[in-house]
Amino acid sequence: MKNQSRPDLPHSLAPLLSRRKMLGISGLASLGLTLGHEPFVSLAQAAETRNPAKLAPLNRFPRMVQEFFVNEVRRIESASHAAKANLATSAQAQAHVRSVRNRIRECFGPDPEKTPLNAKTTGTVERDTYRIENIVFESRPGFLVTGNLYLPKGRAFPLPGVIGVCGHSVTGKAEPAYQSFSQGLTRMGYVVFIIDPIGQGERLQYPGPDLKSRIGVGVREHLHAGNQQFLVGEFIGAWRAWDGIRALDYLLTRPEVDPKHIGVTGNSGGGTLTTWLCGLDSRWTMAAPSCFVTTFRRNLENELPADTEQCPPRALALGLDHEDFLAALAPKPILILGKEKDYFDARGTEDAFARLKKLYYLLGDEENIGLFQGPTHHGYTLENREAMYRWFNRITGISEARTEPELTLEDEKTLWCTPQGQVSELKSRTVFSFTAAESVRLRRVRPVLNSQDLLATAIRVLRIGSIAETPDYRILRTLPSRAYPRPHATTYAVATEPGIYSLVIRLSDERHHSRPPQSGPEAQLYIAHQSSDAELREDPFLRTLIGDSPEKEFFACDVRGIGESRPDTAGQNSFLDPYGSDYFYAIHSMMLDRPYAGQRTLDVLAVLKWLASFGHSKVHLAASGWGCVPATFAALLSPSVTRVTLKNPLPSYANLAESELYEWPLSSFIPNILANFDLPDCYEILRSKHLQLIQE
Repeated sequence: MKNQSRPDLPHSLAPLLSRRKMLGISGLASLGLTLGHEPFVSLAQAAETRNPAKLAPLNRFPRMVQEFFVNEVRRIESASHAAKANLATSAQAQAHVRSVRNRIRECFGPDPEKTPLNAKTTGTVERDTYRIENIVFESRPGFLVTGNLYLPKGRAFPLPGVIGVCGHSVTGKAEPAYQSFSQGLTRMGYVVFIIDPIGQGERLQYPGPDLKSRIGVGVREHLHAGNQQFLVGEFIGAWRAWDGIRALDYLLTRPEVDPKHIGVTGNSGGGTLTTWLCGLDSRWTMAAPSCFVTTFRRNLENELPADTEQCPPRALALGLDHEDFLAALAPKPILILGKEKDYFDARGTEDAFARLKKLYYLLGDEENIGLFQGPTHHGYTLENREAMYRWFNRITGISEARTEPELTLEDEKTLWCTPQGQVSELKSRTVFSFTAAESVRLRRVRPVLNSQDLLATAIRVLRIGSIAETPDYRILRTLPSRAYPRPHATTYAVATEPGIYSLVIRLSDERHHSRPPQSGPEAQLYIAHQSSDAELREDPFLRTLIGDSPEKEFFACDVRGIGESRPDTAGQNSFLDPYGSDYFYAIHSMMLDRPYAGQRTLDVLAVLKWLASFGHSKVHLAASGWGCVPATFAALLSPSVTRVTLKNPLPSYANLAESELYEWPLSSFIPNILANFDLPDCYEILRSKHLQLIQE
């Protein structure tokens, strides 16, 4: 299947099933009028049935996952807003600031060790009223950061300093809007140090021989490197923030800078980083995040994907929102810059500001929080830059200018800090190299767990919740023949948790419209890769599986967000896109501290309990591709599973963490899994349940 990587499995864990001749379809239902409540089969439907390739996969619950997540986030937001509404005194406001600082640290984890910056000036650019120094420094050992230091001429030092951080531009610090605010501030009397983000400008993490990204500049590199980091307990937003903190460390080594006036500003992804930095470092004396601050709920409701760096792990579970990262710096001066026509919802921006306004009022510094909503679309455009200049000038008194001075923008190459415009030329380490090294280290140091400890650890890291003793379910109307391996099918929607259903297809040789019959203990349950409906028609593996045990009851299951509940959100036909709907709910699951893979495991466990209520206490659990992850964990945790067959499973999470290029989605990832155990540990235990691993 196209969306799976299939490196070789360990020989001890890969007893392969031999390929067998594909079984033919037998006993298909005749077409035409039917009795009772079955639908009339039209000529068009009959033609489709004769040509199964024309059948579109079933998807009767396309909004289920979206509404579930919206309800979860609304519940969290409501509790958070109620707590903030109850703040009434300065002491309570101060306690709230301390609380958000502590929770932010829980999201981002402890800071790494501050190692030597080894900063070098690789070139200078002399201009009329300022000089640009092209700087390279190490934010971590061997991890190079490129930046331009703008220094005013003809001024008495020290002067206020500003760290500039960039949004998702291809050229990073050389993007005209970002050059503009850097140069504009410098002409007014500020020392500005603007740095390239990871995956942009001179800091591509996946450069090819032509020094262009093999992944895609900006978001695509952030997703690819950042998703992988979750496996070893890292967060790319924290890595970007650490670059900003070390840039500040460098700026404060410069005698030209007045440490009493230190600001930070940026737009879009730079607005994100500005917001996070307010929550992580108390040295800032002023800040102006542009085109980012709104609320998590508005982004979710509006189906607006945000890249990995913009979604801090556990943030929602900890009751944090964008405004809380700014509250952590209160009561220091902050100007929120928004846009009326931005895709970051202006309503959320205004709501965030209103709550911060109350907090600053209680702290006695109401004038230190501001909001400017530009009239145009997303971007650090002139009106937002000029609002930032006025704000910083009011605080520092360095200039009375209220408009942007005349600028002369530079060619990108003039601002290069490296010979050909990429740190890879200087042998910089990549984010991936750190991830792979950490995976190797964790493999050496993590303890070997016995079966009981592994089960307990799996429940903990997957965040498995409780399941009803006998899950409720719906019986869906029977459809015309879908050309499955058996002539009849009944679909059940099995309740997993409020608002979530696993969609289960039961195949049979006779017409069936009601609940499953009480029958023998043995059954087969298949967990789909991406659609039970399509795979039952198209995958020879399933025909072989069913044909090998024709006497057993057979069920196929779509867990949440798969097949029958495949979301139609986050952009048209976006499901398989790296920035699409499957990713959208996986990254929100990280913020909710409920890994999507754990939620899907819960779905399988609920279906196994449901099957047990009809007497199926000995289940052969099979799965393919993406379905192998929840199937593996459910097989570990359920006593009903007596046999396991996995086709094209993920060999190991270490394999993913140590592969520079990979194809498995974030929805299959579990944060910090490699500090605890890996899939081969699970496969070894499942040998007692006759595990078979098939690679095709």
